[in-house]
Amino acid sequence: MIKVTRLNGEEFYINPDLIQYIEKTPNTVITLTNDKKVVVKEEVEEVIERIVAFKRQIFCSFQRNDGLAGE
Repeated sequence: MIKVTRLNGEEFYINPDLIQYIEKTPNTVITLTNDKKVVVKEEVEEVIERIVAFKRQIFCSFQRNDGLAGE
């Protein structure tokens, strides 16, 4: 899950696997796979960086667990 902020300042978490696309309109609008839209304060690039960091964290935890299982 990645943390994002609504325009009213409310923080919440979104599952990056449910993101269909992100656009700048000039606000950042995240469209989910169910066609729901979420407007957030973060820039598009910042949301993408958070997605990459989240995916990297998941991937690294799988690698660590595979390493432990093989020992």
